[in-house]
Amino acid sequence: MKKLRSATRVADAEGRQYHIDCKPGDLAPYILFLGDPDRVDRVAERLDRVEVLRKNREFRTVTGTFRGLRVSALGTGIGSDNTEIAYVETCQVVEAPAVIRVGSCGALRPEIEVGDLVITKAAVRLENTSTFFVPEGYPAFAHHEAVLALIAGARKAGATFHLGITATAPGFYGAQGRAIPGFPVRYPDLPEQLARMGVANFEMEASALLTLAALRCFRAGAVCAVYANRPHDRFIDPKRKEKAEASAIETGLSALEVLARMDRERGKDGQWVPVGF
Repeated sequence: MKKLRSATRVADAEGRQYHIDCKPGDLAPYILFLGDPDRVDRVAERLDRVEVLRKNREFRTVTGTFRGLRVSALGTGIGSDNTEIAYVETCQVVEAPAVIRVGSCGALRPEIEVGDLVITKAAVRLENTSTFFVPEGYPAFAHHEAVLALIAGARKAGATFHLGITATAPGFYGAQGRAIPGFPVRYPDLPEQLARMGVANFEMEASALLTLAALRCFRAGAVCAVYANRPHDRFIDPKRKEKAEASAIETGLSALEVLARMDRERGKDGQWVPVGF
């Protein structure tokens, strides 16, 4: 890292960002945000060609081509605070990024099986990172094009998926109502309460991403592989976990292809509509 030019916009003279270590041109306009940095390596294995590799702290990035489309994958680590850093810095080096979060989650409804996928249509903002940008009542919603692209991607991947509301928690244990001996929680019935409101799953990043994207009028969405079913107190086994993760990654990559196609087919008014409408 060369000399940084500002304490507010922390980048060097080339525009290389302090945390993600990327400069303009390093990231494609179609991007996967992957919580686990190791998932970046699994995306890299699916690429036809790799152009850029970056690693700094917990942030790991790869850019290359997927079935002819230039894409990037950025491992952000855990939590809404990391997502804020990754997204803000991404927006400094990409003019209008389309971002799909590919992560893992816990199902809050009994009918959602471990190994399934959940596509987020909106998120409950239990995290507080986003409150430093917008008030509590501001909605965290997935862009409609991202939702449609993820549905198409999941179908292409042959995945079993559910479309629902996601709850984004600021932690894994107490913040998701997990009662661990020695650590009493304030809201032990939180999973059941959210389920009664129709919330499908718990995770830790989506609402921050969706809120920040809405602020910029950019497209963002999220798909998560279900690793836990909270009503049945069941966690996924390693072999099924690997398959579910691969399905989520394939869904995310295919969704980026759909978003790129939407951009090519966009009308003069800047809007995309299905063929025939």
